[in-house]
Amino acid sequence: MTEIQKKVQELGFALPSCPAPLAAYVPATRFGETIVVSGQLPSVNGDLSDFCGQVPTGISPEKAKNAAAICFLNNLAAAMTLLEQGETLRLVQMQGFVQSEKDFHEQPAILNGASELAVKILGEYGRHARTAVGVAALPKNASVEISCTFQVVPEKVRFNGRYNWIEKK
Repeated sequence: MTEIQKKVQELGFALPSCPAPLAAYVPATRFGETIVVSGQLPSVNGDLSDFCGQVPTGISPEKAKNAAAICFLNNLAAAMTLLEQGETLRLVQMQGFVQSEKDFHEQPAILNGASELAVKILGEYGRHARTAVGVAALPKNASVEISCTFQVVPEKVRFNGRYNWIEKK
């Protein structure tokens, strides 16, 4: 189990399987030390019916904030499929889209659900640049869609208290 998986469990979440794409694209792609994740919806086991509609009339801001956290977990799951042993993730950028009524202007507060969870899971590696955009519609009527860019970094090495250094497992 990776450090990321352990932290997700400690926080009371389950890291989902990598969500299947809805069309002709891949969930994530890696080039060098960069992983770009396709936009992820707040689906839980393929179901996003609890997180549909425009904010704030079709879904409450608080529930949309929870949807953003689920989107981040789905991004994390997609990115982790491209890691090799001894590697971990640093979140570089988050692009978030919130299906909003035209007079709703609190998209950054909604995306805090994802940003705050990123820091809880990844620590300093979870601090990131971000874009928050209100849109009229999203695929499958989802309330939130998030796409992340990660940097692949080596897991930190720790001293085991004896004579040699060992890698985190």
